Amino acid sequence: MPWRRIPDDVRRVLVFRLGSLGDTVVALPSFHLVARAFPRAERRVLTNVPRSARETDLDAVLGGTDLVHGYMHFDPAERSATAIAAVRRSIRDYAPDVLVYLVEQGSRLRTVRHLAFFMSCGLMSIVGMPELSADGSHAFDPDTGLWESESANLLRRISALGEASVEDPALWDLGFTQEERQQADAALRGFAGASDFIAMAPGSKIEAKDWGAENWALLAGGLSARSTGTGTGLVTVGGPADRERAARVAASWRGPHRDLCGTVAPRVSALVLARARMLAAHDSGPMHLAAAVSTPVMAILSARARPGIWFPRGEGNRILHREVACGGCGLETCVAERKRCITAIGVGEAVAACRDILSARTHAA
Repeated sequence: MPWRRIPDDVRRVLVFRLGSLGDTVVALPSFHLVARAFPRAERRVLTNVPRSARETDLDAVLGGTDLVHGYMHFDPAERSATAIAAVRRSIRDYAPDVLVYLVEQGSRLRTVRHLAFFMSCGLMSIVGMPELSADGSHAFDPDTGLWESESANLLRRISALGEASVEDPALWDLGFTQEERQQADAALRGFAGASDFIAMAPGSKIEAKDWGAENWALLAGGLSARSTGTGTGLVTVGGPADRERAARVAASWRGPHRDLCGTVAPRVSALVLARARMLAAHDSGPMHLAAAVSTPVMAILSARARPGIWFPRGEGNRILHREVACGGCGLETCVAERKRCITAIGVGEAVAACRDILSARTHAA
């Protein structure tokens, strides 16, 4: 199709990606591939403004890198003619030579709507948009029973830019700065468990993904009693809204505790997570940050998304996930089924999964 042709001389690239912290981390390999394909071009991102205080901007992940050079924000909920015209004007003023479409799978109608909008902005070269005869869905592997990860799906869609694999560790490089490393050092300075700690991210901005505060406190107590000595530390990570839950978790931990919820930037928390023996978390930004820095994760996931799509990358993870008849619902709040997919996961099961990770890491060392 004509709009899929890539110009020979690309000076300006516009990347379209929506979402928050975790959505940005899983797209990291694609941002690397775009930078490889257009190393001399200016690269900007068109993205949404955060919907709430619990969400973060893409800059929280990409800010320390040279993967992108600027951002263009808009509010997807604002669909007035004036708002749409303002976004169109911003894109026309930037005059990109190519659009890289990194939007999560949606309906054909949305794809057609997006295509019409971007062509009205003068964009005649678009990479990564699903064929209009398809829905851009993730591939299914019958041998594993898992769906293609979001990271792999995005890379496959922009394969015209070059070969790349989610298994390539270079595509997960966050390009940490020396200043960020010093901030991570400072975050753990004076912490008695700094040399031996596990991490937990018990918060969730989406109700349907939330395992529950009581379960997280019981997990901390059970893990502390059965798997660690009194010198092993616990670091809790997340946003400012997670501090109350972090305090409840800490009250069940018998070793030293350091709460970093809302006190360090996401990229600095990733450096802290890189030093942890493991992370226990929901499907969340911290989960994907830990996976990006190769820290094993015990993940407690709801069935709102198909299994595999949002699983953390890497080996050595333990994924607790229940398939139910209503799986793949995509709901943010579950009322009718009372979150039976995630509430069916028991605390004992989670403790055992954490112990498996810790045991494997001990033997590997």
